[in-house]
Amino acid sequence: MGGAMTKLPASIDDTLALLEGANYLADRPLATVLFLALKLGRPLFLEGEAGVGKTEIAKVLAQALGRRLIRLQCYEGLDVASAVYEWNYAGQMMAIRLAEAGGAVDREQLEADLFSDRYLVRRPLLQALEPDPAGAPVLLIDELDRTDEPFEAFLLEVLSDFQVTIPELGTVRAERPPIVIITSNRTREIHDALKRRCLYHWLDYPDAVRELAILKAKAPQAPARLSREIVAFVQAIRKEDLFKAPGVAETLDWASALIELDAVALDPGLVSDTLGVLLKYQDDIQKMQGSKAKAVLDTVRAEARMQA
Repeated sequence: MGGAMTKLPASIDDTLALLEGANYLADRPLATVLFLALKLGRPLFLEGEAGVGKTEIAKVLAQALGRRLIRLQCYEGLDVASAVYEWNYAGQMMAIRLAEAGGAVDREQLEADLFSDRYLVRRPLLQALEPDPAGAPVLLIDELDRTDEPFEAFLLEVLSDFQVTIPELGTVRAERPPIVIITSNRTREIHDALKRRCLYHWLDYPDAVRELAILKAKAPQAPARLSREIVAFVQAIRKEDLFKAPGVAETLDWASALIELDAVALDPGLVSDTLGVLLKYQDDIQKMQGSKAKAVLDTVRAEARMQA
């Protein structure tokens, strides 16, 4: 979490400045929908390819606003026990054994003790509903497309009322609803009912100018020529027929790797040797190695000379 709580941005320009202050270089459409989500108190649903910065928005927002970040990482089979709450069964069993060993057991009192706050294990959704002196937390529901539809339906109920009912304890209702960011890599479609609760934005790969600005902000130690060539090369291979095009995260990883190798510019051998940092599927690496890497690099440099 960042320092003291910061007020919510008062305009789109304020939102851009808030993100930029935390080294996230957003475009105006993203800043607009984020500003509106904050202003209207609506969840923001972000879709896009992996590695374009969806998750990072929640992290940066929490840091910039001085709020707690609560992350629910989604996966197939995610259930209420993992997402909302469960009881500390081991602790409850121990309490039962201790009570029985002590002799006379007041069953009603024992049951009240067992299902009290003491034995409640709070998971991300319940944590996000509880009051926080730093202000409503940022709740990141990451990769929702990995869960199944029953959980999606349950989540819809939580996001509608920002409350959860625990049969043994009653209803927990948020005094101030959390700032909700939901991400999806679109491996499946999310139901319309949930999308209607949210403001929506498709986060695309950045253009060359913004990607270069991101690279300069995140890896300022990279030589200027190397930075330009990295961005131009990545932008070029995203147009190739790859199984998984590299995201901004991979661009930054590749830049870090090349800096470690003391590179000042790209060459075909260096590109081929380090493709495993940029591409994560063997078929893609094979396609881009050797003569193909050289051809793309030649094209990139020819275009750079024409623009100079």
